[in-house]
Amino acid sequence: MRSINVGLPRDVEWQGGIVTTGIFKSAVSGPVQVRPLNLEADGQGDLRVHGGVRKAVYAYPHEHYAYWREQMADFDFQLGVFGENLTTEGVLERDVAAGDRLEIGTAVFEVTLPRLPCYKLGIRFGNLDMVKRFWRSGRCGFYLSVAREGLIAAGDAIRLTRSSQDRPCIADVFASRGRDVA
Repeated sequence: MRSINVGLPRDVEWQGGIVTTGIFKSAVSGPVQVRPLNLEADGQGDLRVHGGVRKAVYAYPHEHYAYWREQMADFDFQLGVFGENLTTEGVLERDVAAGDRLEIGTAVFEVTLPRLPCYKLGIRFGNLDMVKRFWRSGRCGFYLSVAREGLIAAGDAIRLTRSSQDRPCIADVFASRGRDVA
């Protein structure tokens, strides 16, 4: 795993109002406690649509950063910029399906859903077009539930256990939901 990123919700100005968001994440060093609904020192801004048991932790593949750096050369792509808690390596959306398990450190996670972007991604990038760009890219990352609490750290290996070969991969689920959006 490349990095662990956390951040607490903050209020930001948007379209003349105030929006609370937890999308601003920063990489941390050392071990981090995995809890049932999130990571230590992390939080979600709107629990009606973010967080909860099925969206406790968000993973985004490090491999996608090269694509985004090519697309947006003027943007400073620090790890965690997509709001991900885990910047993974070696596990892409086409490699996992709902129900698959990832063992990292002493914690165990279960893959649940692709990330479906909302306007807060546009706020994070200072560009509301980013939501459509994200959809078009197919590079969505995936949410994880916590199957076993534990400690994780950047550099930990990720051990993937497939639950079934019969389930659609996260990339296909994302593509099927985004056909009319992009």
